[in-house]
Amino acid sequence: MPPTPNSNFEVRTISDRLGDVVRDLILAGEIAPGMAIRQDALAAQLRVSKVPLREALARLEQDGLVSSAANRGYFVRPLVAEEAEEVFALRLKIEPDAAAKACILATHDEQAYAQNMLENLNRETANHGPGASALNRAFHLSLVSPGGAKVTAELVMRLHVLADRYVRKHLEPHNRSARAAKEHRDILDHWLAKHGDKVDLLITQHLQQTLSDLRAQL
Repeated sequence: MPPTPNSNFEVRTISDRLGDVVRDLILAGEIAPGMAIRQDALAAQLRVSKVPLREALARLEQDGLVSSAANRGYFVRPLVAEEAEEVFALRLKIEPDAAAKACILATHDEQAYAQNMLENLNRETANHGPGASALNRAFHLSLVSPGGAKVTAELVMRLHVLADRYVRKHLEPHNRSARAAKEHRDILDHWLAKHGDKVDLLITQHLQQTLSDLRAQL
């Protein structure tokens, strides 16, 4: 949902911002799956103390991107086919129906926000920018947020965080990004036209195709 001047302002702590930075490093593959996170070296690289870094890593563990082991620290979780199956199965149960319902209730401002998110995503992808994953999440979330179904939107956001690395893996082959962009455009066109049944179908096909590709890759 687009922010408004009267929205509650959420103060982001240093550990919040560090979480974003470390997430981007993981998604970019600079900290590889299965690799131990050397906190001393990473803290020095980011010019921060280890305390907020540990807080950030604890949050990333809650998000499912890293895991911890006693006396061994944090590790980047490996990409696992079974996890991809579970995450996308849950997205398929929630996201298409939620977006179909939300498109009927979307205001003009919410429609404009969704269009803006897709434009930003396409621009970032074309420039091979580091923010593509976050913008992809923002675009998909903009399709389910209208109507005030806050719990549903939070679930979709959580699933997208878990899906991020798999989406990035899916987009590695040539021309996948172009195909995804076309699918996003078709989804948004019908979402803006309030064609709920078509939105449900297109998002279902979009997610099923991504999962099918991942099955072959993983």
